[in-house]
Amino acid sequence: MRVTELNLYPVKSLRGIPLDQATLGVRGLAYDRNWMVVDQVGRFVTQRQMPGMARVTVRLEDDWLVLEHPEAQPLAIELARRDQPRLTAYVWDDACQALDEGEEASRWLTAVLGDLRGSALRLVRFDDAHRRPVEPRYLQGEEAHTAFSDGYPFLIASRSSLDALNRELQQKGLVPLPMNRFRPNVVVEGAPAFAEDGWSEVLAQDGHYRFGLRKPCQRCKITTIDQASGTIEVPGEPLQTLIQMKTQPLRPGAYFGQNATLLTGEGGIIAVGDTLHEE
Repeated sequence: MRVTELNLYPVKSLRGIPLDQATLGVRGLAYDRNWMVVDQVGRFVTQRQMPGMARVTVRLEDDWLVLEHPEAQPLAIELARRDQPRLTAYVWDDACQALDEGEEASRWLTAVLGDLRGSALRLVRFDDAHRRPVEPRYLQGEEAHTAFSDGYPFLIASRSSLDALNRELQQKGLVPLPMNRFRPNVVVEGAPAFAEDGWSEVLAQDGHYRFGLRKPCQRCKITTIDQASGTIEVPGEPLQTLIQMKTQPLRPGAYFGQNATLLTGEGGIIAVGDTLHEE
């Protein structure tokens, strides 16, 4: 097997950045889900509520996080800044310590995305001193924590699995979907479709990093949103087809990809083209 794609999502639910290589950390790829959009009470906001978030592009420069939208001037956030007011931000049931990126960012997001139930939007940064643990019941002896991801620091997906899904969609007369519908961090090829659901670990061939695959990823409405236009083209798809495929026969719902932790290799580099094997 080999790595064919790496994707970074600095701001949760905004557009991702394709990479040729990335630095590995316990919390994920460097800067992954390090920022998040919240409402006025600190509750996380995603494409589930605001599909148009997919239209906000993200760039990382040497000293800046830059957000861009077709209808606004770019917004630049200084990477090194750490003197922002602190607040509590909520991801599902987790309360996380965060840094508020300020009024300019709030006005920019609210202008390009609109408010949410009358609430202005805010941009927050994960507090590096905070630890948000991964749910322990799925771990296998390791300790793991994450930033603003839904629950795990890495999402690994297989090209063969996407090909199998697209064949089913085409049999229904539907258009094949790109991998970005599933917003994975690491995409691999060279294994049978959905073989990843039986893996415990994935290792670099030279051994310099190792992932633990810990929980199948249950998919949500975001997979129905075109990641270029921020619109829903076929309501309910690909969720309905994944349910029919029973990729997780003992679990109700639609599943695609594996949530993962980093077992070894913190600070190392993962790159497109890396050879992998599974255990």
